[in-house]
Amino acid sequence: MENQNYSSTIIVNKDAQTAFNAIKNLRAWWSEEIIGETGTPGETFFYHYKDVHLCKVKLLEGLPNKKLVYLVTDNEFSFVEDKTEWINTKLIFEIAEEGNKTKVIFTHEGLTPEYECYEVCNDAWTSYIQGSLKSLIEKGSGMPNGKEGGLNAELIKKWGLPEK
Repeated sequence: MENQNYSSTIIVNKDAQTAFNAIKNLRAWWSEEIIGETGTPGETFFYHYKDVHLCKVKLLEGLPNKKLVYLVTDNEFSFVEDKTEWINTKLIFEIAEEGNKTKVIFTHEGLTPEYECYEVCNDAWTSYIQGSLKSLIEKGSGMPNGKEGGLNAELIKKWGLPEK
């Protein structure tokens, strides 16, 4: 059976170190609404898009200029029946120089077509990887979700976040 995990590949006109550093800077290509450290192995960060999607993600492995592996440790969607889809899935970035270009393969291991969120997540990841991350690596600026607020006191308490 064919691999059903979501995957997206980009080829960029930059070196592996530039790609690696850009990937670790999730605020610059995924969302400005990230609380915590995104580039240090063992550290956990919190991402949210309003109250539509909230998740905690831990960097498991950071092999400089080669690979980053993040684990989704907690997750909640507001738009699907199983709010916990994504828990224990991995966000894997594999980086390899090919001549004067660099190939980045992103795989969301565990995000499969069986998930109710798959279509929405597929579209979102494709936009972030093919558009925002590629732009950040090549041009120095991505197109992350901007700061929008949207977290009420109840959610801040539930997710154990620092109050602003």
